This record gives sequence, structure tokens and C-alpha cells, in this order.
Amino acid sequence: MQEIIDRAKANKQRIVLPEGTEERTLKAADRLAADGVANVILIGNPSEIKKLAEQFKLSNIGKTTIVDPVNNEKKQIYANLLFELRKSKGMTAEQAEKLTEDPLYLGCLMIKNGDADGEIAGAQNTTGDVLRPALQIIKTAPGISVVSGAFLMFTKEKEYGKNGLLVFADCAVMPNPNARELAEIAVSTAQTTRSIVGVEPKVAMLSFSTKGSAKHELCDKVVEATRLAKEMAPDLKIDGELQADAALVASVGSSKAPGSPIAGQANVLVFPNLECGNISYKLVQRLGNAEAVGPILQGMAAPVNDLSRGCSVDDIYKMVAICANQAIGSK
Repeated sequence: MQEIIDRAKANKQRIVLPEGTEERTLKAADRLAADGVANVILIGNPSEIKKLAEQFKLSNIGKTTIVDPVNNEKKQIYANLLFELRKSKGMTAEQAEKLTEDPLYLGCLMIKNGDADGEIAGAQNTTGDVLRPALQIIKTAPGISVVSGAFLMFTKEKEYGKNGLLVFADCAVMPNPNARELAEIAVSTAQTTRSIVGVEPKVAMLSFSTKGSAKHELCDKVVEATRLAKEMAPDLKIDGELQADAALVASVGSSKAPGSPIAGQANVLVFPNLECGNISYKLVQRLGNAEAVGPILQGMAAPVNDLSRGCSVDDIYKMVAICANQAIGSK
């Protein structure tokens, strides 16, 4: 995690926090500004933010940029931008102007207009509320139709991944992706791994079968997804279908999948559906005493990340550093 923070400090990105008057968000922004992790943009009433900063004894909020959602110099520019993006869906100019006062819409409009590089929200808003403007304004990356969620799994088993760090996906968004969607998740997770972990991804497409050891339509989906992912990203190191032990353990991989470029050395695990992914990351977290950081939303044209409403100040701090690395990697 420190490497991720250090990379963010070395190439500071403009990360917008739409929930600028929320206590944990303000405290994280104060730490981030003090440590120089990012150029933090807070959306909220400036006098309210100043009052809260004094109340919480935060001395670094003055180092952030504060944008008033109701009165800011680019309000009309953002309203015009939103109207142009959504008029084909029936949005009026008046509706667009009103929506620019919604911090979640404003944050995405700032990114779309080139005034910010990424966004973190969700401490006091639902996932749906965070994603709706992101999908309407920022949209998905070229060639990607699905948003998915990855977790960084910091395990104590140093022989796996990068010194114990593995990337799991999708653990948060897509309940039952088809083969094409699963391929897109694999490609998006590879990009997440490059941007955030700083290593070349070795992607294992997981199943209960390894290289035809079982015959079932569920395995066929993973085989097809692997083929499609190779078409989408010919240089990507990816293989499947693989069982989890064949993906991670060198001796098992060489036995079950001889000649595979991935077996026994995977650092990215792509699960066949959300059920498998969500259960697996929680089991590794609880039974393996791993630290799970995420979900990191991926597949967007620019990074937008959703927090749990039960998040801590430390969670927000880490996610801003991660979002900054995503932004660096997307440029």
C-alpha cells in the first residue's frame, strides 16, 4: 500500500470528493493534503466546510480546492455540457442546470470537462447514486461495456502474487457475466493491476475445471471468455480455464496445466461470477487474515470509486491513493 501511496505522491492527480461536508471525508482530505498524496477537490458550501474544519481541528483543509455546487464560475459550462450529453434522452436545459448543483453530478462533470482526474464518493450515498451520473456522463472505457469491482488482497502468503498481493475480480458488481462480459472484466482487471500494483498482470480465469478436466457449460463460458480476452488484448498474459490451486501453486500448475504461461504464477484471479468472487474474497479476508482493499471500480473511461457507507477515514485515504494511480495509468 505504501508503494501505491508513494506513486500517487510522485505524480499528483486531482481527485474530487463530492461529499465535502461529510466528517470522515473531511478528515481524510485533511490527511491527504498534509501528506501530499493528491490535489484534493472538495465539493460543498465553503463556509460550512470551513466551520466543520474548525470544529474537527483540521489544519490542512486550506490546502484543498473547495467548489461550491450552487455558486461556481463554471456552473453554466457544466450545465451546457450535461445538456449536450443527455438531451437525446429527453433532458432539458433547466433540468441540466439543476442537476449541476448535485455534488455527484458536478464531480463527474468536472472530470468530463478536464477539471479533475478521478472521483471518490459513497460515504453517505448509495452505490446506485454514485454510479448513475458516472455512467451517464463519464461512461465506460472504449471497448468495455461493463463496470466491475476488483479487490486488492494483501495476504500473508508471500509466495503468491507480488509478495502476497493478489487482485480479485469481479467481487462487487456483475452477478452473472456472460463470456463477453467476463472477458471485459479480465481485461479491465489487468489494467487495474498495471496501474495500481505496478506489475505485469498474469491473469487466471478460474473454474472448477482445469483444461477440460470437467465438462460443463459453466466451464465452457470461462474457456470462451479466455479466448475473447486474448482477442481483445493479444499481449495479455492470460490462461483458463484453471482451478484456483492450478493458478497459484507451481507444482499443481505444472501437473494440471503443463506448458501454461500462467499456471502456478497468477497474480490476478478472475472469478466466473459474482457469487464466487464475493464469497472467495471474504473467506480469504476472514480465514486467511488478509487485508482486502476495495472494491475498486473498473471499466469506466475515468476512475470513479464507490465507498462503503461504513468506511473509515483510512479507507477513504487509501482509495484516493488508488484512484490517483488509476488516473495515472489511464493517461
